[in-house]
Amino acid sequence: MSKEHSGVLRAWESTMRKTQAAKKRANNIFGITSMANVTNNDLEDDTDKGVSISGEAYFAEKILPNGDYYTGQWYDNFPDGQGKYLWTDGCMYLGEWHKGKTMGKGRFSWPSGASYEGEFKAGYMDGSGTYIGSNGETYKGKWVMNMKHGHGILNYSNGDCYDGEWRRGFQEGHGKYQWQNKNYYIGQWKNGVIFGKGTFVWSNGNTYDGYWEDGMPKGNGTYQWPDGSFYVGNWSKDPDEQNGTYYPSESSLAANLEWDPTTVYKEIAGCKICVGERVSIMPSQKRLATWYSSKGGDKPRRMSVDGRVSVGVERPLDKMSLWENDGNSNGLRQVRRDLDCELLGIPHNDANPKFNLGLPLKAPKLEKRQGETISKGHRNYELMLNLQLGIRHSVGRPAPATSFDLKASAFDPKDKIWTRFPREGSKYTPPHQSYEFKWKDYCPVVFRTLRKLFKVDPADYMISICGDNALRELSSPGKSGSFFYLTDDDRYMIKTMKKSEVKMFLRMLSAYYNHVRSFENTLVIKYYGLHCVKIPGTTQKKVRFIIMGNLLRSDYTIHRRFDLKGSSLGRITEKNEFETDNTTILKDLDLNFIFKLQKAWYQEFCWQIDKDCEFLVQERTMDYSLLVGLHFREISTNGELIPCQRRTSSGNSENESADHISRTNVDQLLLDPKRWASVKLGSNMPARVERTIRKPELELQLVGEQTGEYYEVIMFFGIIDILQDYDITKKLEHAYKSIHYDPTSISAVDPKQYSKRFRDFIIKVFAEDT
Repeated sequence: MSKEHSGVLRAWESTMRKTQAAKKRANNIFGITSMANVTNNDLEDDTDKGVSISGEAYFAEKILPNGDYYTGQWYDNFPDGQGKYLWTDGCMYLGEWHKGKTMGKGRFSWPSGASYEGEFKAGYMDGSGTYIGSNGETYKGKWVMNMKHGHGILNYSNGDCYDGEWRRGFQEGHGKYQWQNKNYYIGQWKNGVIFGKGTFVWSNGNTYDGYWEDGMPKGNGTYQWPDGSFYVGNWSKDPDEQNGTYYPSESSLAANLEWDPTTVYKEIAGCKICVGERVSIMPSQKRLATWYSSKGGDKPRRMSVDGRVSVGVERPLDKMSLWENDGNSNGLRQVRRDLDCELLGIPHNDANPKFNLGLPLKAPKLEKRQGETISKGHRNYELMLNLQLGIRHSVGRPAPATSFDLKASAFDPKDKIWTRFPREGSKYTPPHQSYEFKWKDYCPVVFRTLRKLFKVDPADYMISICGDNALRELSSPGKSGSFFYLTDDDRYMIKTMKKSEVKMFLRMLSAYYNHVRSFENTLVIKYYGLHCVKIPGTTQKKVRFIIMGNLLRSDYTIHRRFDLKGSSLGRITEKNEFETDNTTILKDLDLNFIFKLQKAWYQEFCWQIDKDCEFLVQERTMDYSLLVGLHFREISTNGELIPCQRRTSSGNSENESADHISRTNVDQLLLDPKRWASVKLGSNMPARVERTIRKPELELQLVGEQTGEYYEVIMFFGIIDILQDYDITKKLEHAYKSIHYDPTSISAVDPKQYSKRFRDFIIKVFAEDT
């Protein structure tokens, strides 16, 4: 069970204990809702055939307003039990229903002639089932949320067959694929391609047994003929990396002596993995026609077969509105508030300053410097040495001067440089105390030009990363599983990356370069280098790094940090107000400020956000966020934040004589040429923030109510985490969470929708200071 789902269940169980008395009282007053009370509008008499029995399911035959047809068991305005639903486009479902959801065993058929028969869960093909395509292909096996997942056998329409493990709709794990010509492969798969260790057997008896990568032999392997002769060596599509030895048998053919290993690649290239039939529309995407609910008068209800109501959504406690006139409405409202707070993970006590304006805001406790210093004996000490050696070599290597107008070839993902670092040193590398490793620079000309564009001095860059002071590793990896390292001067952050992220970034590198070159004040995070360390040995482990600027690096103490996306599900920190420190990353539902920028800065900010969002939509990326850091200029001796002014109902200001630095004083401080030179959009910006108060009874309230209480701050902000593609994993996450939650509240959505929601939210929490 997912963490979100279990949390909802716990909240519901705790709330149910509080509402038992109210339920008993309501039943005594109103009795049990009966189908006999349904009006003619609720069930259309001219098309609805059936008998209504109070509180029990009954048989119904309905021709629905849009022409859809349903016949079967009906209960509480939902299909429930055995039933058949026929859509006007020719799709049909026959099987078990539960409260309007296809649940249990059933059969779904498409007008094309394709069909699925098996188990359903919440509208999805989920469990064991058989799909027969319109072209004759057949899959029999396990499903999860419309995706082949688990063991299954797929017989393709061209005669090919796969028998093995599936994951998220692709072959992954161990499996056997047999072609129509009787060639077959048995071994490991990954994301629908041959990857790992496996054996390819030709119909003539020849075999290859060894390692594979992206559907081709790569690494150690053995090619054997039926007569017993064989070839052993290292395999690669690059002839320069191939090496091996041929061992003839006593009966070997003379032709084998002239055999070329590259012919194997040509033969395997002719054996294509068949692509299965694409389903035009999934059962979970089919919507039921509108009917009228006896619970809500004439309020129309429309539901997809996965059970989500798209109009007139009923929350778990909506029925309680019937009981709120019995003199105990405050208690019931408190129950609803408690449940909403439990579902959202919001603390629901008046001692929380997010909900109580009477409580002063306090500065968080100051922690020591982030991260653990990587000293000798640390598990990543050798890796840090490798990284520093590689950076020093890459940046210090002599290179011809380049203009900002780069050739297209500079952005080619194949443009990379491998360098070997033996312990004893070489002509180009110094001796070192770490183990031997290989170092890779991706698109070195591009990143050298980016550092020049960002006005980074090569010597300062090397001193920050490769100086005498060690890097610091953050205490825990991020949500993505990546590790983060900080330089001693906090100027640069180093993040480990997955291979998919590297591919994503290399794909968008040209567009990224053009964007940051065109918009000097872009809020998109700055990247300075992309590298890889390859550790020799049996594992051949590769660690990929990206080096980026630390947005919150400042001489000021950063008191508050916010990571803002514009979504609400799970967007709250697990710590309460009193457990947070100045390194805690707060999220959307923790935000209790509106950021006020001076007119010129605000106009520049809105324009730049639009341009950056256009770029991110163009590159099909999502899940990025705006990282905001606040330094509060005035804090009392007891740790309370000192407001600069509070607006009264008459429009006058309070605290005008308070002992703190005014806006005029701030402007005077900024007259210092050195300090003013560091002020730019998103960095060292003088501003004000207005405190907001949240109402827990308002569900998913992203922006609180303004209070007129202002604080002087120095602001830092920028857009981070831009390398997440809307891939199959994110699409599955969206599909799964949409079953249980409002689809607009979750983070994983289509890039266009994500960008619009992100931009709209950011413009709401930033405002012009008037």
